[in-house]
Amino acid sequence: MKNTVRNLTAIALVALLGACATSSPDVISRQDAQVAAQVQDGTVISIRSVTVDGSQSGMGAAAGGIVGVAAGTGGSTIQREKIGLGVLAGVAGALAGNAIERMATKEEAVEIIVQLRNGERRAIVQAKGNETLMAGDPVIIVTSGGKVRVSRAPR
Repeated sequence: MKNTVRNLTAIALVALLGACATSSPDVISRQDAQVAAQVQDGTVISIRSVTVDGSQSGMGAAAGGIVGVAAGTGGSTIQREKIGLGVLAGVAGALAGNAIERMATKEEAVEIIVQLRNGERRAIVQAKGNETLMAGDPVIIVTSGGKVRVSRAPR
């Protein structure tokens, strides 16, 4: 039983870590490397801290439910008494797994309002990166593969 629960717990952790993603401007996905991107010049009008809500892909709930059922039934021959306990433990595990996934994928971010040179304005939300931007800073907006990021303009 201990090995079964340990293996299922490991599978649940791998599933949760696989669901983690970032919107950091300092992390570029492999498919965006060596791809031409559109670049626009602008100036930061305002910036404010926001929180990007965590995802709920269902992987956390599924993994938590499996671990809960295995722990609740003892992982061996199922008796009637253990079925009820297994169902309750599965539901509790699914709820816990969903909450863990949501908290693990939650990000502190910034909403940046940028005035483009042509007068248009853009609002971009991205994870806090290594750069600290302030109102009045010259920036570039890089758009690639449907994703957008803001960084300080080169001098």
